[in-house]
Parts: sequence; structure tokens; C-alpha cells
Amino acid sequence: MPFRNVLTPAAFALLAAGLATGAVAQGRKGDGPCAADAKKFCGGVQPGQGRIVKCMKSHEAELSPACQSDMKAAKERREQVKEECKADAQKFCQGIRPGGGRILACLKSHQADLAPACAAEFTRGGKR
Repeated sequence: MPFRNVLTPAAFALLAAGLATGAVAQGRKGDGPCAADAKKFCGGVQPGQGRIVKCMKSHEAELSPACQSDMKAAKERREQVKEECKADAQKFCQGIRPGGGRILACLKSHQADLAPACAAEFTRGGKR
């Protein structure tokens, strides 16, 4: 399997993880539909490297309906971004090693050159 075929799914997994933190980050800050669940289930988890997102996912069945709905919406958004930005990630970020938000940072650094649909995803994300 060519390296490019391996890189793209890995890159989008990382991009998705970066975007997934929105609902959970709101929960950590004390607002949003996941605030109480984040405190209850993951209050003792040290933030960073996706640990809180992983914790929340491990308790998905126990989360409040509002938080579950918010997490589902975040997942759908990640899928949309993945689809909209796939070609741009291959074009601009091919040599970028996945991890630590590097693919996301690469795409942001090329925001002016991104396809309109992908650029719109970053614009929408910045308004949240």
C-alpha cells in the first residue's frame, strides 16, 4: 500500500480528533451540554493528547442525552470536514507526519489556498 494511502486516513483521524475536542472542551470549561458529564466521568483525567476525548468515548453509553447528541453532531462534523478537506490534505500536507495536530496546522497554514468547501469548514469552526 502506498504511503499516501496510509497517510490520508491517519491524517484525517488526527484532524477529526482535533475537531472532536470542541464539545469536550466546552465541558471542561464548565459550559455546554457535556460539562457535567466531563466532570463526572473524566474529572480526574489530565487534559492533553486526546485523553479526555478518549475518556468521554469510553463512557458514551452513560452520557446524558444532550451530551450524546452533541458528541454525535461533532462526529458528523468531523466526517464532513474529512470529506471536504481530503484532497487539500493530500495536496498540501503530504510530507507532514501525523500527530500533535500537525495536519490540522498544515491545512490552516494553507487556508488561503484551500478549496472553497474545505476553507469554509475552517471558517465555520472558528466561529464556534
